[in-house]
Amino acid sequence: MAPISLPRRCAAGVAVALSLAGCASVPPPDCAPARLAYVGTDSGQLQALRLDACNGRLTSLGTVAQLIKPRWSVADPVHGVLYVADDIAGHDGRIVAFAIDRDTGALAKIGDADAGGIGTTHLWLDAPSSTLIAANFFSGSATTMPLAADGSVGGVASTVTETGSGPTRRQTKAHAHGVALDPTGHHALVTDLGADRVFVYGFDGGTHALRPDDAAQSHAYTVAPGSGPHHAVFSPDGRFAYVLDELSADVQALRWDAREARLSTLQSLAVSSADFKGAKSGAEIALSPDGRFVYVADRGENTVVAYRRDAATGELVWLQRIASGGDMPWGFAIDPSGHWMLVANSARVSLLRIDPATGTISDSGEAVDSAVPLSVSFLP
Repeated sequence: MAPISLPRRCAAGVAVALSLAGCASVPPPDCAPARLAYVGTDSGQLQALRLDACNGRLTSLGTVAQLIKPRWSVADPVHGVLYVADDIAGHDGRIVAFAIDRDTGALAKIGDADAGGIGTTHLWLDAPSSTLIAANFFSGSATTMPLAADGSVGGVASTVTETGSGPTRRQTKAHAHGVALDPTGHHALVTDLGADRVFVYGFDGGTHALRPDDAAQSHAYTVAPGSGPHHAVFSPDGRFAYVLDELSADVQALRWDAREARLSTLQSLAVSSADFKGAKSGAEIALSPDGRFVYVADRGENTVVAYRRDAATGELVWLQRIASGGDMPWGFAIDPSGHWMLVANSARVSLLRIDPATGTISDSGEAVDSAVPLSVSFLP
């Protein structure tokens, strides 16, 4: 892959992170009394929530769309559009676009499009190039789709298909689980649970296309056998990436060389407690908006774990473990102010409070019922 330079989008992200770093008061000075969040569920319901970020109050707005299995959603705040990955068993997934009513949280369908693979489980929106990137679990593939000015989704622009397997019964073939575009906008990481690898692909925003890896000199990063990479996130400066392994419940801190498009080992930390004897299962990973902390949901122990991140070295230091507010957390999201976390547990969505100054979490006591929630996304 050709050498590249960091564009202005990376510098802008760092500036935003620095501006948020000192915002430690609760409630935040820019709190939003009507912040919207959407919950994808295994029951087919897409649920809307309203978070009063000034006072920490959570309200369910009910079901706003009925789909087959809305696995994941991502919002485009500029155009007011919500994109939802609808997983349809045995068939290619669908990407459904909805116009958002910011006042009520209601959704109006704009259209839908074939996701180009089976088991569509994760989406990434690249706003600068107006591109959606989807991870298709059962096809072991990643696909890209251009977005029109009205928010509708175009046909599949590119597909990359992975190969590989691992030693566990869930790893008989490649299973693309997540995708993350690096801050330069030139490379995509695809975390593959089945192949025990983090695949690295070039991305051309002009053509909305992923470029297959060089088969003769692969850029893929290989994790320990049986780890099962789940999702990846980048540090705001683009120097480090953090990968959550689902099957082994480990967090990998990795150096990222954008010029060479390569990941290298920095640190590996077990998420589960040392005395935990149950089945390990990492559920989700995210950075705080200022990039100072990393949070992981541990489905095996029904907890959320917080780490402090060293911005200079990229290493993580364990900070705290707290109950997730329910059983079997599947996903979570942090609101744009960095003061609140919504956790999708097995039958409820729980609101946790974050202290942005220390990174520590506490249970707000707020929760709403939800029918098998899988993921949460905020409308910025």
